[in-house]
Amino acid sequence: MDLNTITAVAHPQTRVQLPVWTAGDAWLAGGTWLFSEPQTHLTRLIDLTDLNWPALTVSESHLSIAATCTIAQLDGLACPSEWLAAPLIGQCCRAFLASFKIWKTATVGGNLCMSLPAGPMISLTSALDGVCTIWNTDGGEQTMPVAEFVTGNQRNRLTTGDLLRQVDIPIAALKRRTAFRQISLAPVGRSAALVIGSLDTDGALTLTVTASTVRPIQLSFAKTPDAHALRDAIAQQITDDLYHTDIHGKPLWRKHMTLRLAEEIRDELLGATPS
Repeated sequence: MDLNTITAVAHPQTRVQLPVWTAGDAWLAGGTWLFSEPQTHLTRLIDLTDLNWPALTVSESHLSIAATCTIAQLDGLACPSEWLAAPLIGQCCRAFLASFKIWKTATVGGNLCMSLPAGPMISLTSALDGVCTIWNTDGGEQTMPVAEFVTGNQRNRLTTGDLLRQVDIPIAALKRRTAFRQISLAPVGRSAALVIGSLDTDGALTLTVTASTVRPIQLSFAKTPDAHALRDAIAQQITDDLYHTDIHGKPLWRKHMTLRLAEEIRDELLGATPS
């Protein structure tokens, strides 16, 4: 869709060249949502393409994912064999249920910043203990876990003019054994519940619930709980007001599916079902 109110497009190449944020500005990365509907309040786009951030950087301690990294680039990452959690990358990329055109354009950062409950990059990065780096308009910088970055349906911790720079995932998290479950009302539809479990070498279990809830919710257990303890923990930590509702699923059904998928994950990570 043409944005016929835009009168200027800025192309900064470094952080110091980022223009002073004013009313009517918008960051442009992939633009798959930005150009999908009228944006009559916008007058200037700040194109992040020329910043040339490396899409993916692997260090001894972290996998760094630039906010401008596309879904196709992330899905194409060649992962070391010791990254037992590597299948999650493809599983979450495919939870987009999007065409190859979207995959080559939509960005990881855009998915996080949209902060939709069903955002699969939120699911992936929160489950793997991802940490956001945010550039503030005053020239400062702050970091926070992805699980805290998203605060609700299309709500997050960004303030006016803030820019998500990257998400860092600890290599230790990528070495954990994981299990993935996702369900939609339709065979090809938006996620209504997406649950990821990860098991550490010491037996600690982390369960990350997304899509069924308005924000990511993580439950941690020092050791794998039995079925009753798992169900009780979910009931206590995910109150009814946290379940999302829209045409893709009502809260009561989403709650039921969250409990069911969580139990399937528990069984899988205990070895009761094949990985």
